[in-house]
Amino acid sequence: MTKLLPLLACVWMLFSLPVRADIDVYQFDNDNQEQVFRELTRELRCPKCQNQDIADSNAGLAKDLRDKTYQMLRAGKSKQDVIDYMVARYGNFILYDPPLMASTLILWLAPLGAIVLGMLFIVLRSRKTAVVSAELTEQERQRLARLLDEEQRS
Repeated sequence: MTKLLPLLACVWMLFSLPVRADIDVYQFDNDNQEQVFRELTRELRCPKCQNQDIADSNAGLAKDLRDKTYQMLRAGKSKQDVIDYMVARYGNFILYDPPLMASTLILWLAPLGAIVLGMLFIVLRSRKTAVVSAELTEQERQRLARLLDEEQRS
């Protein structure tokens, strides 16, 4: 038991080490700057994570973008200046709500166009099948006439 006690103490100390947590702490001149910073970090997408804003992402690139946003705001840049800088550097992909442009319009309308073309193809194909099935061969016409005569006699 006495040999086990030091081993247990070592294991306890190993698992009780404090966990290191990185928390970004930014000091702002006023509440307006802080509010703009919070809005920007929610509006800008992390290029690495692709589905997280830079406020929630733990990627190193997201931290760099938060730091750059902070530096630009502290230097007196406006919200639009920061957005323009980020778009110039990373493209419209960095925005969660990209502006309407020809390239984004194609992305939105292409699936709709494919659906419309598919429906048109189905309708035209079904009409063609209906027309083909309406044409009877001579043998089918004679059989139909016999059946109709039999029906009328009954």
